[in-house]
Amino acid sequence: MEKNLVIVESPAKAKTISKYLDNTYIVRASMGHVSDLPKNDLGIDVENNFQPTYEISKEKVKLVNELKREAKDATKIWIATDEDREGEAIAWHIMNSLKIKKDEYERIAFHEITKDAILKAIKNPRKINLDLVDAQQARRVIDRLVGYKLSPMLWRKVQKGLSAGRVQSVAVRILVEREEEIRAFKSAEYWKIKGAVQNTQQRKFSVLLEKIGKKKVEFQSEEDVKKALDKALGSVDYVPIKSEKSQKDYLNLNCVFSGKKELIVSSLTKKTVKKSPAPPFTTSTLQQEAHRKFGFPVASTMSLAQQLYEGIDLDGGRVGLITYMRTDSVNLAEESLVQMKEFIGKQFGEKYTVSSARKYKNQSKGAQEAHEAIRPVNISVIPDQLKDQLNPSQLKLYTLIWKRTIATQMQEAILENTEVKLELVNNRDYIFAASGQIIKFDGFMKLYIEDSDDEEEEEESLLPSMNEGDVLDLLSLNALQNFTKPPARYTEASLVKKLESEGIGRPSTYAPTISTIVNRGYVEKEKKHLIPTDLAFVVNKFLCEYFSDIVDYKFTAKMEESFDEVAEGKQKWVEIVQKFYGPFAERLDDTSKTAKKYAEETEQICPECKNKLVIRMSRYGKFLSCSGFPNCKYTAKIEGQAATGEQTPKEPDVETGEICPTCNKPLVTKSGRFGKFIACSDYPQCKYTKKTINVVKEAGCPKCKGNIVEKKTRKGKLFFGCANYPKCDFAVWKKEDLDDEENKPAV
Repeated sequence: MEKNLVIVESPAKAKTISKYLDNTYIVRASMGHVSDLPKNDLGIDVENNFQPTYEISKEKVKLVNELKREAKDATKIWIATDEDREGEAIAWHIMNSLKIKKDEYERIAFHEITKDAILKAIKNPRKINLDLVDAQQARRVIDRLVGYKLSPMLWRKVQKGLSAGRVQSVAVRILVEREEEIRAFKSAEYWKIKGAVQNTQQRKFSVLLEKIGKKKVEFQSEEDVKKALDKALGSVDYVPIKSEKSQKDYLNLNCVFSGKKELIVSSLTKKTVKKSPAPPFTTSTLQQEAHRKFGFPVASTMSLAQQLYEGIDLDGGRVGLITYMRTDSVNLAEESLVQMKEFIGKQFGEKYTVSSARKYKNQSKGAQEAHEAIRPVNISVIPDQLKDQLNPSQLKLYTLIWKRTIATQMQEAILENTEVKLELVNNRDYIFAASGQIIKFDGFMKLYIEDSDDEEEEEESLLPSMNEGDVLDLLSLNALQNFTKPPARYTEASLVKKLESEGIGRPSTYAPTISTIVNRGYVEKEKKHLIPTDLAFVVNKFLCEYFSDIVDYKFTAKMEESFDEVAEGKQKWVEIVQKFYGPFAERLDDTSKTAKKYAEETEQICPECKNKLVIRMSRYGKFLSCSGFPNCKYTAKIEGQAATGEQTPKEPDVETGEICPTCNKPLVTKSGRFGKFIACSDYPQCKYTKKTINVVKEAGCPKCKGNIVEKKTRKGKLFFGCANYPKCDFAVWKKEDLDDEENKPAV
């Protein structure tokens, strides 16, 4: 009997594909790459055209031997790895590791895991595309050269254990430069005057003072505001009012005026505009939107998308729900466009369908036109049908992809934008403005609206009906204090957007890049923002000074273009590596000789040898060290180091009134790396410390009337629990839940 061996990357993919093939096919998973460059050696012969040495990793030896035995008995071997450069490289490594001859295998690829797609691929096999393999190899070799040659330089010149990377170091630079902008930013005060207006039908809306005469208002102080309003309204009293949520740290004044004040509508402009739906998802836009809407980390989005692509066990069997998730193309297959038109007509009505399919132009220079955007495999599989079969995160991502895809083929939304100018009746120089939006036809917005990166974006209000010459009542005026804000820190979504706009990296690199810079201590996450650490500043400064091209945006983007040209057969991979490595090797040699080990000078004096102290780096952050090292090995902590890396005065120890049980000296409250703690005042001679307990509610436990104290889980998450644990297990996540009579144990 004929025996066909199909080799894919993952067990999940193998399980789904097996469903669509008959019993003459055996599907096996390679578990990703079966061979790679050695872990503990460069593995590249720089003297011999940069030839790489690939080896089968220890954990893959058994698997490779099993695949060899299967391949030996097979009539034909089908290599069905993913349809991208990485997938092509995996296919090439499988062929070489299993010693498969050219006439013994067929290469098949498909954009979706469906029966039709797989059978079509089997009818149209090809051989491995060596240009794609070479493009991946060029990237792998250059990244290995940068990592293995530049990282040891950082070890010697900054601190041990550091790493550098062709894409990761540029990502760190982007974050550091934004943080430097934030630190250099000087906030400026400004004021807005906001009014509440009512029309003749008792409908209220808000207006802003826009101009006085022909000059746009620019109030820079409370005094400016009072001067302008006193002139316009006569005698005005100013009463501080409770701030709006968005203005909680600022001063708000209620401007109380006497007598009736009116505004006249001086102009009214209505403009009908059409709004088109966003393109279907590429890898990067899916990562961005999933982060905006759900807060998903980029790596989590890719993991969920992989699951949806490779197949989910549903009631009707195992099904791949979306097309391939690593793509920079916005093309949609013709058959999917036909299916969507029919679905939209039935589901929403013919007025929501487009007369001819809407097609989008690829923005990415290297986008492969033959590939597709990320879309549902079958539009008729609606999210509601999967509520009990997908986990919540899978369902959210599938729903997002499903809605976005269908929206691309729905009619444009028709909006009416209204802008109105109003003048103060008793002083026509004072001009107020308001704007609003009316949805005349919702179109695609009936199903999907794209989120924005702009955290301060304000929604336009719905304005009541009015005409030029209408006189409206001015009900109230508020003067709102504001301050200009620095640029926002990057989130994972906005960093991906920045990397893509600069042409840095490719869709498959964004998730591992972000994970790497976080895991290696260059970046910390604060809520959804990415904040560079002191280490990031130090390493970025070193790389910018000595290896400026490695962290140069244009250089990195141009390198990506070179890889694209290799994939297209326009360049040889060895030529790309040679052109890069020559200058790089020279700089490595020069830097090794000329660059000094990182140290920031201070004015402090070493207490042991009287040399100046300097600030150096360690894996735990900055510390003080003697400039006479290694002759003098004095070191000290930088007490109270701020997030910016600047030194702040050490907080003084405060006596608690208690006595140390070890040496009878007073106990004091000290400040350390992890906050305040109680210790013996005779430290370091006596190392006694006392665990502090923060009581948040005395006798507050509803179970045993014990004290409620702050606690933390093993992962550091704060919660509030009974001090009598383990006798009493009462706990809640939120402090406000302590006042809830029906609260129950949460942990």
